[in-house]
Amino acid sequence: MEYNDQMKNRVKRIEGQLRGILKMMEEEKDCKNVITQLSATRSAIDRTIGVIVSSNLVDCVRSANEQGQETDELVKEAVNLLVKSR
Repeated sequence: MEYNDQMKNRVKRIEGQLRGILKMMEEEKDCKNVITQLSATRSAIDRTIGVIVSSNLVDCVRSANEQGQETDELVKEAVNLLVKSR
């Protein structure tokens, strides 16, 4: 799979969020603020997983259709990846 710049930029933003959270912890910031940032990071990770799985699914289905193959298993696998990520 080819990971485009949008996907990579999402991960870089998440990396920045995590560094910010670590800094907040080192500075002993209020736990509510830390939890809020952790929650935002988790949401960003979940969205990134969705983008990657859906992009990969589109590519795989397109390729399978071109080769005359069934796509049901590909869809099931993609759904399983999303379920496992939660």
